[in-house]
Amino acid sequence: MSDRPRFFDDLAGVAGGAISALAGLREEAEAIVRARLDETIRKLDLVRREEFEAVAVLAANARSGQEAAETRLAEMGARLATLEARVAALETAPPPEN
Repeated sequence: MSDRPRFFDDLAGVAGGAISALAGLREEAEAIVRARLDETIRKLDLVRREEFEAVAVLAANARSGQEAAETRLAEMGARLATLEARVAALETAPPPEN
C-alpha cells in the first residue's frame, strides 16, 4: 500500500517538471519570435506608433506656425505697399511753396 501513494507523488512530480519545462520552452519561443519580429521591423524601416504620433504633433505645430508666419508676412506686405504708395505720392507731389 505504501508504493501506491509514492507512485502518484512521483508521477505528479514528473508532470509538474514537464509543465515547468514546457512553460520555459514557451517563454523562450516567445522571446525568439519577438526578437525575429523586431529584427524584421528594423529591416523594413518601419516606425512605432508613438514615434509616428510624435512626428504628427510636430508637423501640426509646424503647420500652424507656418500659417501664422504667412499671415504676418501678408500683413507686412500690405503695410509695405501702403508705405511705398505714400513715398511715391510724396515724390510726385509738387514742392511746398515757402
